[in-house]
Amino acid sequence: QVQLVESGGGLVQPGGSLRLSCAASEFTLDYYAIGWFRQAPGKEREGVSCISSSDGGTYYGDSVKGRFTISKDNAKNTVYLQMNSLKPEDTAVYYCAAHRQYESTCSSVIEEEYDLWGQGTQVTVSS
Repeated sequence: QVQLVESGGGLVQPGGSLRLSCAASEFTLDYYAIGWFRQAPGKEREGVSCISSSDGGTYYGDSVKGRFTISKDNAKNTVYLQMNSLKPEDTAVYYCAAHRQYESTCSSVIEEEYDLWGQGTQVTVSS
């Protein structure tokens, strides 16, 4: 079954860190740009970061730039989102998604360009 599965969410104090994982099944993740999105209660889903296929170019939204790092391990067919210096406003359900286009790149994170989504993982930043 072609799917993406997120893991690694949880409860963390402000200033803490978490690493989210996005594991792909039945397709090669490196052939597609992979994006991370988040949705807080009562808010629209927001593009956080993405990593391009092949060359591994990256993009970060302004709200996470300098604090989050996206990477991938092709041997494990997994993309990671390292989140440092977490703030309460980072609290949300985080989703990974695969771009609809083969050999895609990302210069921004546009939700409509992604058509395979994971189930999401909750991240709560609170003292």
